[in-house]
Amino acid sequence: MSENKIPYKIYLEEKEMPTAWYNLRADMKNKPAPLLNPGTHQPMTAEELGGVFCEELVKQELDNDTAYFDIPEDIRNFYKMYRPSPLVRAYCLEEKLKTPAKIYYKFEGNNTSGSHKLNSAIAQAYYAKKQGLKGVTTETGAGQWGTALSMACSYLGLDCKVYMVKCSYEQKPFRREVMRTYGASVTPSPSMETEVGKKILAEHPGTTGSLGCAISEAVEKAVTNEGYRYVLGSVLNQVLLHQSVIGLEAKTALDKYGIKPDVIIGCAGGGSNLGGLIAPFMGEKLRGEADYQFIAVEPASCPSFTRGTYAYDFCDTGMVCPLAKMYTLGSDFIPSANHAGGLRYHGMSSILSQLYNDGLMEAISVKQTDVFEAAEYFARVEGILPAPESSHAIRAAIDEAVKCRETGEEKTILFGLTGTGYFDMVAYEKFHDGQMDDYIPTDEELAKYRAMLPKID
Repeated sequence: MSENKIPYKIYLEEKEMPTAWYNLRADMKNKPAPLLNPGTHQPMTAEELGGVFCEELVKQELDNDTAYFDIPEDIRNFYKMYRPSPLVRAYCLEEKLKTPAKIYYKFEGNNTSGSHKLNSAIAQAYYAKKQGLKGVTTETGAGQWGTALSMACSYLGLDCKVYMVKCSYEQKPFRREVMRTYGASVTPSPSMETEVGKKILAEHPGTTGSLGCAISEAVEKAVTNEGYRYVLGSVLNQVLLHQSVIGLEAKTALDKYGIKPDVIIGCAGGGSNLGGLIAPFMGEKLRGEADYQFIAVEPASCPSFTRGTYAYDFCDTGMVCPLAKMYTLGSDFIPSANHAGGLRYHGMSSILSQLYNDGLMEAISVKQTDVFEAAEYFARVEGILPAPESSHAIRAAIDEAVKCRETGEEKTILFGLTGTGYFDMVAYEKFHDGQMDDYIPTDEELAKYRAMLPKID
């Protein structure tokens, strides 16, 4: 198809929307390692996981072989409120960069929660409601997941208890208030509400918190309250499964115009957006049908891929959750309080960790000020104020496009724009006022946490 016939925004028709989620694990030769019971170090059973997670989600979590899971009609109807999301050709960015590269981004910020997190939030809330539960508990970092889950629970009439990383609770009050508007209770973590929170505060007085801390509190709250289960916004296999709707839509839109990306870029915290975006493309690579370059972009202040260890580790700071084999900085690792985005989890999805360990994808880390420079540039050129998380992918996409300008290569670049940054203006303010620094953990710091990893035979 001729270049001038590719629209600025590519929308799918309703009949072209995915009707099933794609399970990337079905095509992986080397399956992700199983979750282990923290007490016995044996693979977690469905019965054990069922005490923490919803029954149907446990089935999805443990399934390594089923390639496609039908999306329930009620969830597909909810998706229609904001999906399909647009695939945008970044013509203005290409022109400004004077690059021969063609740049596309899948924009997931066109819903009230402001991010891709709603794709999994509605699914997890739906299965909780179907099971007859009263409500769910969760953690949130920058607040996108908590916002999305509060929306989903409000829609379905479920109670929602959110533990928000303390520094984000203080830095992002507007996102906190959106959660409360949708009926969720929001508690800064670590807190005095739970035994594990009290323990963490006793050991680390004045701590600004981490996702690992908040996960511990949310899990304790779920297992000690009848009629509640814990839900997670990233990392788990089930979450990447739900987020595959991003990649499935993107691939259908690209195929519609005969476009094949050379480079696919996503920000990486726990892995939900990156895993969802690359899923169908990685499936083709695993099956030998096509080849792509995949780049995971993470913050230099929380570099689990690029400086972490591939090992079994606790998913939470309180060490009450299962052990997962992943690239990890250690469950006690807490990013600098000046870290302004939500990519602050100490580990990475087991699926993505296995793919990275197998050499099927790359990873880079970028400094915070470089990320915000890219965010500001993108906002001025493309007219969308991006979330700090998304801006990691923007940074890498711009850098790849500049390389193409220097080499003359005409690559096609696809990246994930996970959401908008309108609730992140305190971070933008710090950047504009010169109060943002690029704290990067030292080798000595990381070695300390590495030495504390659990010993698994």
